[in-house]
Amino acid sequence: MELQFWPDLVSVLKKMNSWMVLVVLVILFLIIDLVRKRRPRNFPPGPQLFPLVGTVVDFKQPLHLALQKLTGQYGNIFSVQFGSLTFVVVSGYQMVREALVHQAETFADRPNIPLLQEIFRGFGLISSNGHIWRQQRKFASATLKSLAVNFEEKVQEESRYLVETIEEEKGQPFDPHYKINSAVSNIICSITFGNRFDYHDNRFQELLHSLAETLLLIGSFWGQLYNAFPLIMRWFPGPFRKIFRHWEKLQYFVKEVIAKHKEDLDQSEAGDYIDCYLKEIEKFKGDTSSYFHEENLLCCTLDLFLTGTETTATAIRWALLYMAAYPHIQEKVQQEIDAVVGQCRQPSMADKEKMPYTSAVLSEVLRVGNVVPLGVPRMATSDTTLAGFHLPKGTTLMTSLTSVMFDKNVWETPDTFNPEHFLENGLYRRREAFLPFSAGKRACPGEQLARTELFIFFVALLQKFTFQAPAALSFAFTLSLTRCPKPFQLCAVPRH
Repeated sequence: MELQFWPDLVSVLKKMNSWMVLVVLVILFLIIDLVRKRRPRNFPPGPQLFPLVGTVVDFKQPLHLALQKLTGQYGNIFSVQFGSLTFVVVSGYQMVREALVHQAETFADRPNIPLLQEIFRGFGLISSNGHIWRQQRKFASATLKSLAVNFEEKVQEESRYLVETIEEEKGQPFDPHYKINSAVSNIICSITFGNRFDYHDNRFQELLHSLAETLLLIGSFWGQLYNAFPLIMRWFPGPFRKIFRHWEKLQYFVKEVIAKHKEDLDQSEAGDYIDCYLKEIEKFKGDTSSYFHEENLLCCTLDLFLTGTETTATAIRWALLYMAAYPHIQEKVQQEIDAVVGQCRQPSMADKEKMPYTSAVLSEVLRVGNVVPLGVPRMATSDTTLAGFHLPKGTTLMTSLTSVMFDKNVWETPDTFNPEHFLENGLYRRREAFLPFSAGKRACPGEQLARTELFIFFVALLQKFTFQAPAALSFAFTLSLTRCPKPFQLCAVPRH
């Protein structure tokens, strides 16, 4: 039977020209791809899937808003596919809490996101999983806690430098982006590297610009395209190539710092994160189950540099933008600052409990600023059920923090900048649905440090300046790994 069939097949192929063969092969490939993309049984529903591309969304708007629109049709749990990546998207406070808190252990891993995998190679704090992640997370949390003893003093000191550099503008319009990024980055530099940098240091500014462009490209259409079709895109030129060039530059800088630390290491004293890590490498030398080595140190340090700069700096820029846009709110904050802190000393975290209105304003900035709108993806470590749907082991979960921050069932005026969301009878009101740093096992390990920076920098700036808009303000934003305001200018008018 097989012998009879083969000559017939050869005869048919001979009669077909090369173009016909190509068309047949393409059709077969598309059919196979479409079959492979079929959703498993009892998997969350979603939009129509197309060969190669998977889900087609409106790329004229940011992804988190395009996905938010789909909740009207598919509810608070649905699935989408972008090229080779499949995501289950969960929305709304109750559904996000069920996934991240009640099933925290199940969704404790990170998926294989091609760009991040190529950069971090499974090491560090953001992209690692299993034993590597648990070991590195435990060490990082303990080390940051021990280094946080004088953390507040570092922030207070840096806030003085920031105030001084803004005073140099003499009330004229300026873009606060890199002044704020320099200040915030210097905090993480002092913790990880053991020193800060002058704001006018050309190499430091070059690194900050490289970091900003890297994050912008990772979150851009080109970055999403690379993640969706990594096997194809890695052979093509494009703007995303800058990601790898910038990352090499950042790695080279950190490697130089590590080498210097190795030369000057004092075993009896641990001055910063790199010192502590180098001692840990020595401690576990010869232990094959340990992942304390220099490649992991490099990735963890870059993780801290990246996350420790971008999220907090973005939140502060949003805060100043909202103060300039709502001068009556800025005035109330300044009245509270004058009453509690005055003009003769620097603010401290001890002041926070006595400043409910300022605390409410900062919480509202984090809510409306929505700095990380889709969180960082998680992956199921085992088969599980969510809202009655079956999610197999390895399913990638995307949590829409946008849906939580603007949930009409939770917030009284979700689309309005309104500090009253966090006030009750003049006291600060904690809200369960307020998740700016995510939740569960993979929540931000530096949350408390970030809150300290945000409060002290914000209060120190409004203590000394009134921020005004020299032109009409816009709340337009760009998406890097964070949702950040587009470049804007402010006038910092000194207060007397």
